[in-house]
Amino acid sequence: MSFGEAIQTVVRKYAEFEGRAGRAEFWWWTLFYVLVASALGLFSVVPFGEGANLGWLLTSLWGLAALLPTLAVGVRRLRDAGYGWGHMFWVLVPIAGLIVLVIFWIQPTKDATAATDYVPSRPW
Repeated sequence: MSFGEAIQTVVRKYAEFEGRAGRAEFWWWTLFYVLVASALGLFSVVPFGEGANLGWLLTSLWGLAALLPTLAVGVRRLRDAGYGWGHMFWVLVPIAGLIVLVIFWIQPTKDATAATDYVPSRPW
């Protein structure tokens, strides 16, 4: 999956938590998210005087707009790796939770038919 295809897929499945997302789709979206947030954050660096909060405002709006598709692709990626959606709550644990999620997200695709512990309705 190419960069553009991954972005189109995530945007098309904006709030779709069902299904699966491969590693390429997830990590291309993550790169896109970080690049856009960084580019918008540059408006805080440029000397705008009193308007220096523009970068913070734009980055915050981007974060809100991309929150739902980011959560959705994260859940789909967890499912693709053979984990339940409930593991997304690791994000609430500072630092260590993100490390745990990254470890789950980098796992290879697990075949849903061969996995004995893969149950889509079970959150954990």
